Amino acid sequence: MTRNAILRGAGLLVAAIAVWWLLFVGGPRWFRSAPSTPPTGETSPAQTDEAQRKITATLFFISEDGMSLVPVQQEVTFAEPVVEQARRIIEAQIAPAAPPLASAIPAETKLRAIFLSERGDLFVDFTPELTTGHTGGSLDELFTVYAIVNAVTVNLPAILRVQILIDGKEVDTLAGHVDLRNPLSKNMTWVKSDNPS
Repeated sequence: MTRNAILRGAGLLVAAIAVWWLLFVGGPRWFRSAPSTPPTGETSPAQTDEAQRKITATLFFISEDGMSLVPVQQEVTFAEPVVEQARRIIEAQIAPAAPPLASAIPAETKLRAIFLSERGDLFVDFTPELTTGHTGGSLDELFTVYAIVNAVTVNLPAILRVQILIDGKEVDTLAGHVDLRNPLSKNMTWVKSDNPS
């Protein structure tokens, strides 16, 4: 046998081994299908339970006579950690109220962002409609501010104070009456607690 014939034979042998390896060893590894996942939209039982879990929160709406805030018990979706639960409570608070009560929050107001400091101060950032859509007047402004502050602090003891921001910035007031330059603590002065919820 010539040297070229030996080399050709060795090359064919190596090629045959490579084809065999691809077909029976490497190929199945490379082309193995990815682990099956549930189709989009399907959730596991644990995710479904979590999404359906609710807490009962106290929210605050303007009384029928317009002279006080009324505490109302309402179911709110459960969330963790506490800052996410605060988000759910505020979203419920700024939603329209069921008649005959009225919302203290101007229509079209949206929650932009929320941040909880290590000291228990919650910074809540709203869209400009909270001020531009406000009716004005010192009592209405107090209702707006303390509907937000009380909804969070009454329901979440870990949150001690709330500071309202507009469009990412600190503001002096909403309508010229209530000082918003610092975080505010719970204040139940304007809440008529003997109203049925």
